[in-house]
Amino acid sequence: MATAALNIASQALDLTQPLSLDGGQRLDGVRVAYETYGRLNPDRSNAIMIFHALTGDQCVASPHPITGKPGWWLRMVGPGKPIDTDRFFVICANVLGGCYGSTGPASLAPDGQPYAMRFPVITIRDMVRAQVAVLDALGIAQLHAVVGGSMGGMQALSFAANWPERARSVLILASTARHSAQNIAFHEVGRQAIMADPKWNGGDYYAAGKGPEAGLAVARMAAHITYLSEEGMHEKFGRKLQDRSAKTFGFDADFQVESYLRHQGLSFTDRFDANSYLYITRAMDYFDLAEEHGGKLADAFAGSTARFCLVSFDTDWLYPTAESRTIAHALNAAGAPVSFVELSAPFGHDSFLLDVPALDRVIAGFLGR
Repeated sequence: MATAALNIASQALDLTQPLSLDGGQRLDGVRVAYETYGRLNPDRSNAIMIFHALTGDQCVASPHPITGKPGWWLRMVGPGKPIDTDRFFVICANVLGGCYGSTGPASLAPDGQPYAMRFPVITIRDMVRAQVAVLDALGIAQLHAVVGGSMGGMQALSFAANWPERARSVLILASTARHSAQNIAFHEVGRQAIMADPKWNGGDYYAAGKGPEAGLAVARMAAHITYLSEEGMHEKFGRKLQDRSAKTFGFDADFQVESYLRHQGLSFTDRFDANSYLYITRAMDYFDLAEEHGGKLADAFAGSTARFCLVSFDTDWLYPTAESRTIAHALNAAGAPVSFVELSAPFGHDSFLLDVPALDRVIAGFLGR
């Protein structure tokens, strides 16, 4: 598929060698689905890799293949936009363990049946390993930049720490160097909701045609609350009733916020695999960049020659500003050039995806240098 305006190409890479995983296993026949935007220049120096968040995908600036909705970062990626595809060759891959073309629990194992829960537990670093293979296949020795928000920021940090020579610039948005107990707790609520759904069936639901939709919807509802801010929820919903003038004194969605969350949950089940949700959230929970490098975060960046930019948002309570500040201090200790800014926005954690003009200026300015 190709679209002239953005020069979009949807592609897939089949790895010829098994992928070694942090858990000690090797995964055969790995496929990495990815999209590219713009054109790679002759010396292959204008490439930017974008890492997506938990429920994202490779469709950064192209219509989603299932929902038909615009790309999740269309406001940021394109001709003349902060990540300018007239200048840069942009790459975004669906993560290992995902459900949009890259190998994951729904993929067929060597015996011809879906992996389901036989799929090995993966880490953020495993995801990045698969994406580095894409760069190798494209002949890109060094990226102009890596960019990621939320879980994408974890991948960008892992890339910078473990492949320090492969990027000149690293842009981290609303992210963290490790998951806190609270982060893990919210994910565990979601996983238990999925596994408590009778239709989960131990993960073997693919042949039935219907999976644990109710459990996945609840998992999405719980997670979605963490992406918002109290200020934003109050401004948007308050205690307003949904399509009624009085309370029903029942358990229908009396309040607008209830209706909104139910819609978010149900619509999510149309586009995401429940087992992928289990595996990806577990990878996020295992992420601890300091632990991977002897227990000291600064040591993770000891070999880096890249320059860094960290952005946090004042209403983000999922990965609050203190998390970004910790990374900035570690980078300073490692002697890496770093800039850090906290932006004001009412949207909570999701601010990096929404209309925050100050973020546009930061990204365009940092990548343009």
